[in-house]
Amino acid sequence: MHRQALKGREKILGLKHPDTLTSVNNLGLVLLKQCKHKEAEAMHRRALEEMENVLRLEHLDTLTNASNLGSVLDCQGKHKEAEGIHRRALKGREKILSLKHPDTLTSVNNLGLVL
Repeated sequence: MHRQALKGREKILGLKHPDTLTSVNNLGLVLLKQCKHKEAEAMHRRALEEMENVLRLEHLDTLTNASNLGSVLDCQGKHKEAEGIHRRALKGREKILSLKHPDTLTSVNNLGLVL
């Protein structure tokens, strides 16, 4: 279903539309749950790269995708890279949201898991 949604959004909205990138991220999440880590990583890297260009570094969707990439990297044993990504997501969420916002606390948790 996520592949179908992505294909449709790519065709109708284009490869770099925020909604298309959300579909890329969603597919990455499903692939992670299926333990298809390399595919999940590729999806999250694609989404993050484009989100950084389209939405910018400190957009909440960009930070969410960064966090998702960090989780995929952690699952693959790429702990140093995962740590860096989670620190980035945490810093951004602290700046945009607050120290006590649930999404910020999720970033604290994710970083703790990697460490």
